[in-house]
Amino acid sequence: MNLLCPNRSKPAIADDYATSDDFRKLFTEDMDALHLLAYLLTGNHEKAEQSFVTGLEDCVDNNFVFKEWARSWAQRTIVQSAIRMMSPRPMSPRPNHAAWARGSAETDAKLQGSPAKHVAIATVLALGDFERFVFVLSVLERYSDQDCSILLNCSREDIRTARMRALQQISEIQERNAALEDNARTAPQAMSCGRW
Repeated sequence: MNLLCPNRSKPAIADDYATSDDFRKLFTEDMDALHLLAYLLTGNHEKAEQSFVTGLEDCVDNNFVFKEWARSWAQRTIVQSAIRMMSPRPMSPRPNHAAWARGSAETDAKLQGSPAKHVAIATVLALGDFERFVFVLSVLERYSDQDCSILLNCSREDIRTARMRALQQISEIQERNAALEDNARTAPQAMSCGRW
């Protein structure tokens, strides 16, 4: 009796791993979601495409991953590619109030009249690099604080602080956008009531 027969064990083990074709199929079928992840992280279409392609190449070249983990592995390669490309750091200076106010006016102009999906994306893109990475990873992708701190090479306290800043900024942007929409709705009514 030969328990270590290689001919019987190799095909069974090989079937458990994702192949290059599995990853190509995954990146094709989930292209929109994976590209959106790259775009939200990088905040730039060109860098998002580079991150997406690098993620695909990494998955195809290094495919020692169980099939059931293939999607999360694909996401992780895109995240790692975006981190290498953008190098977000918690110590980067926070924009001063004047720059934030100017940026928020630009953001408000972009958000006004946009469909809800575009407003949500523009709101996330308005965040600083580090806060955006933390928000996307910890809130949208539900990575743990520990995983985020390892990926971003910082402390868990940096992650918690950045997430709170991101949530506060998103709340402020949404409040301003709601006020702009209210003003836009009431302005025509005020004009029709006035004497011209």
